[in-house]
Amino acid sequence: MKRDWPPQALEQAVALHRSLSIGDRDWHALKAQRPRRGAEQIAAALVQLLGEDSPASTSSTAARERAIALLEHGLAWLRQEISDPGCPSHGH
Repeated sequence: MKRDWPPQALEQAVALHRSLSIGDRDWHALKAQRPRRGAEQIAAALVQLLGEDSPASTSSTAARERAIALLEHGLAWLRQEISDPGCPSHGH
C-alpha cells in the first residue's frame, strides 16, 4: 500500500516557510537572528521534501538531497557556525 504525504501537508509547509522567510524589507533588522535564519532554512527543507519526494521511495532522490542541504544549513545557523555575510549592495 503506497502512502503519500498527508493531505494539505505541502500547503501547510509552504505557509510556514512564507511566514518565517525574511524578506528584503526586514533583512537588515532580522539578519542577525540566527534562530530565525535556521528556522527559515528548516522550513524550506520541509517544502522541498513534501513538494518533490515520495515517502514510499526507498532510494535517495534529488529532493531529499536538497532538503538535507537546507537542513544542514539551518543547523549551522542554530549552532552559530555561520553568520550573515553582509549585504552585497552595500559593499564590503
